[in-house]
Amino acid sequence: MIKISHRGNINGRIEEAENRPDYIEDTLRLGYNVEVDVWFLDNKFYLGHDDALYATDEIFLSNPCLWVHCKNVDAVLALKNSKVHYFWHENDTIALTSQGFIWAYPGKQPIKNSIAVMPELYNDDLTSCIGICSDYINKY
Repeated sequence: MIKISHRGNINGRIEEAENRPDYIEDTLRLGYNVEVDVWFLDNKFYLGHDDALYATDEIFLSNPCLWVHCKNVDAVLALKNSKVHYFWHENDTIALTSQGFIWAYPGKQPIKNSIAVMPELYNDDLTSCIGICSDYINKY
């Protein structure tokens, strides 16, 4: 089972820390994968969910344990030919990541061989998934 921390959270949301580089690195050191939100503005990468808050670069984003959620189309275009594991979605039932994983929207399980996102919100059936992304990943 692939365990993916949502924005660096492992035991519930800490909004002021989400997507902060040091918070992400702490979570990676614990052995989890991490989903991060990335913007590309003015030829630079930034981490942040609703806004571009923390400057970063492609080297940081290339960590194989990061799942990069592109927050604008420019981020997708900037990462298209990179080694970064990225994806784009809004409210789609599923999205395919650049490495071919099925990223399933919350509440859409079971979907065979998918990543279940925030399954605790809908008490999702996890029997078919290969991974979980959650703010409470430590409980899985």
